[in-house]
Amino acid sequence: MNFYIALLHYPVLNKNNEIIVTSVVVHDIHDISRAAKTFGVRKFFVVEPFEGERQIVERIEHFWQTSGKEYNSNRLEAISVLSLKEKFKDVLDEITQEAGRIPVVIGTSAQKKDAHEISFKKVAELLKEDLSVLILLGTGWGIAYRELGNVDYFLPPIEGIGDFNHLSVRSAASIVLDRIISQFKEL
Repeated sequence: MNFYIALLHYPVLNKNNEIIVTSVVVHDIHDISRAAKTFGVRKFFVVEPFEGERQIVERIEHFWQTSGKEYNSNRLEAISVLSLKEKFKDVLDEITQEAGRIPVVIGTSAQKKDAHEISFKKVAELLKEDLSVLILLGTGWGIAYRELGNVDYFLPPIEGIGDFNHLSVRSAASIVLDRIISQFKEL
């Protein structure tokens, strides 16, 4: 299955709607890797332009590939899908080279987008058709899509009961992956 996800630390927004770079959160790396492996994601890309922040991810990888694998081999298996990139373009280039085609790029947001909404079922159908699919996950206050470009569709926001809608990216990733793969298994 040509299913990919990318966690973007740039270009993302702060609460004042300014474009920023966010820091790596160690729990995001562990938890999203585990969810990605569970739901059949081929690669989980972490996009971080700052070298110091990329070194944090590299240290996590190194730990689980060396002494950590003796402590918990499941974590080594989970991070086997992890791929660290400096720029979003690097993600697109790698998927295109690996899968032999440009992926269908699908954005996520806590707010409803007016542009090209796609259902979780339709994403599952794209995967069944063996198309390459890349789901974008944002940090901070969301992805700066105008800056990013290259987005074909948007998933609907994950909604709860009330007006509050600010899930951690770890939670959102697990919910999105579960909804897509639940639909995939029913096809």
